[in-house]
Amino acid sequence: MPTNSTTRFSNRVEDYVKYRPHYPEAIITFLQEQYHLTTDKIIADIGAGTGISAELFLKAGYKVIAVEPNKEMREKSIALLNKFEKFNAVDGTAENSSLQDKSVDAIIAGQAFHWFNVTETKIEFERILKPNGIVVLIWNERLALSDFEKEYDNLIVKHGTDYKKIDHRNISADKIAAFFHPQPMQLKIFANKQVFDFEGLKGRLLSSSYMPTVADSGYAKMITDLQQLFEKYKENETITINYETKLYVSKL
Repeated sequence: MPTNSTTRFSNRVEDYVKYRPHYPEAIITFLQEQYHLTTDKIIADIGAGTGISAELFLKAGYKVIAVEPNKEMREKSIALLNKFEKFNAVDGTAENSSLQDKSVDAIIAGQAFHWFNVTETKIEFERILKPNGIVVLIWNERLALSDFEKEYDNLIVKHGTDYKKIDHRNISADKIAAFFHPQPMQLKIFANKQVFDFEGLKGRLLSSSYMPTVADSGYAKMITDLQQLFEKYKENETITINYETKLYVSKL
């Protein structure tokens, strides 16, 4: 299984596109009202993946430059988002974005910051960000409150390869605040959810880079356990996964 953060999603692109949660539109309203992020501003989406976070801002009318090192994910974002005239995708990383000095008004990173080298990333963000620009770090944090969600989390721990090592929840609010220091950080939380039939639930599980693929020895047992879990908790042939969408916002 790939361990390099820039390649580990290469064989999961289709599941990622279909089954990863999107972000609430209320994020846009919040940033416009609290940070005056008007639609004439230029957004750099760092670690843009297949374009889930970029799409949110494109639909609102922003110009978005998607920076993504993974070839397969970047090409998928182009295929999905080229219909937006204000979209552009480039090969780059958080540490070496390839963008020009002081060229963007805001930097967003959706479900990606935990892959970055913090020290090098801060230097790069300060280089490309215009004066008084903002950085917005976004995560959909899957909750484990209901009985189903708790057992689903246990299933991931049981079958996942390096889940505990690379789980984004290893990046605490204190670590993020340290990244922004000495500037103050604001945390804003939005409710979010996904409702799945069994195929959707399976796709959501397989979209995570730490889970076995069909080519791995543990795949069949994992799917059997998932089917049993779904049958145990389904209501009207669906289950719900709840999230908190967390926004960490600051200047640098």
